[in-house]
Amino acid sequence: MWQRITFILLLVLSFSLSSVGVANAAGLNRFVDSADGYQFDYPNGWLQVKVGDGPDVVFHDLIEVSENVSVVISPVASGKTLAELGTPTEVGYKLGKAALAPVGSNRTAELINAAEREVNGKIYYFLEYAVKFPNGQERHNISSVAISRGKLFTFNASVPEQRWKKLQRMIDEVVSSFSVY
Repeated sequence: MWQRITFILLLVLSFSLSSVGVANAAGLNRFVDSADGYQFDYPNGWLQVKVGDGPDVVFHDLIEVSENVSVVISPVASGKTLAELGTPTEVGYKLGKAALAPVGSNRTAELINAAEREVNGKIYYFLEYAVKFPNGQERHNISSVAISRGKLFTFNASVPEQRWKKLQRMIDEVVSSFSVY
């Protein structure tokens, strides 16, 4: 009797642990840029698109093309740390004004949340924005910012606000997967 109960418990535990990996494997792909030294996961059904200026890489949803992720790489002074650029809130405000709602764009970017996390010895700032466009369109943006080898890496995920609740969990997972090395 105990052997049977133990076997069933082990079977259930084994299935539950493997199904998490299967779900992740089925839902996300990995992008690796070994030349620039970063990687991230992106959803199945998203395509890489070529862009001329700006981002290093962009992926967008095949059906809802306005849902996208991108990486922008900017130079910083050698040896400069993320903390030297400012707190997460300060960097969040700067990024919002410089990239999401620059002067003359008639867009607004409200910083909703700013946090700092250490992952594998690297400091990342996680920033969340509500972005409004002049045409009334609203978007939700989540960014992860890090410095590595004299470069500032900004990973950004953007989705229409009306889809945010449905996609939030997946987008949070994608943004959290971003890492520099």
